[in-house]
Amino acid sequence: MAQAPGQEPIVVGLDPDPGRRAALGWAADEADRRRLPLLVALAQNVPTPGYRPTGGRPSWEEWNDALHATGDRVLKEAVASVESRHPRLRVSGLLAEGHPAWVLREQARNATEVVLGSWRLNALQELFASSAVTLPLIAHAPCPVVVVPESEHAPRREPYFVVGVDGSRHSAAAVDFAFDEAAVHGSALRALYVWQPPRLGLVDEDEAVQECRRLLSETVAGRTADHPEVELRQEVVPGHPVQALAEASEHALGLIVGTHGHGGFTGMLLGSVSQGVVLHARCPVITVPRA
Repeated sequence: MAQAPGQEPIVVGLDPDPGRRAALGWAADEADRRRLPLLVALAQNVPTPGYRPTGGRPSWEEWNDALHATGDRVLKEAVASVESRHPRLRVSGLLAEGHPAWVLREQARNATEVVLGSWRLNALQELFASSAVTLPLIAHAPCPVVVVPESEHAPRREPYFVVGVDGSRHSAAAVDFAFDEAAVHGSALRALYVWQPPRLGLVDEDEAVQECRRLLSETVAGRTADHPEVELRQEVVPGHPVQALAEASEHALGLIVGTHGHGGFTGMLLGSVSQGVVLHARCPVITVPRA
């Protein structure tokens, strides 16, 4: 069904494990705040046609039917839980065959944003788990992508978002989204410019910091007029961008960064900062493509 202009849904990728519902809850709350429809998508990788298990196990056709029946049940339960939480929210479900990255990328074409979950594994497992779905989706999605960790996260009583700024057009798009997100949540916004001092120390540090402050001010200029209700805090901090942004995200409602979008190899699509914060941030990460 076609959506009315400005009513593109928030799409959330549903994990079949009922114990992993942080992304679903985040997406439902966000859709309710923004008064947008919510589409709950469950992607299933099905067995290869013609596969015949031995030992008296079901045929491929029976296995496929059972897989769909289970998926349909999980999807209906998830939709029902959202409807009970937000009775006025328009919620629909989609059961699709295919790899989750491909399914969500297709849905992102007509979405306001796409939300998916992440859970803390060891470093190697986290890298491969995220690379399989999250990184390709962020690299190619034409809309913002939200990665919600399953681990416990405790925002501070005075809520705020963090947005990474580097003076580029990519971060300018992230700043626009960050002001809007902070306004919707009634929170403050920390605009963070991370300055990485050169190893050889051949740069005037005071002059470099002043230049960073100028770029930061130019990037956020004009946004406060559009969102006077958002309290803005501008900060220039030294260090590695991934580490500094990850530390700043510890008690934030969300961390917002820009991404370069399309490119050649997935690992190069996002840049080291976007990819790094997705893996190491301590709160939901929202990656925003350049408009």
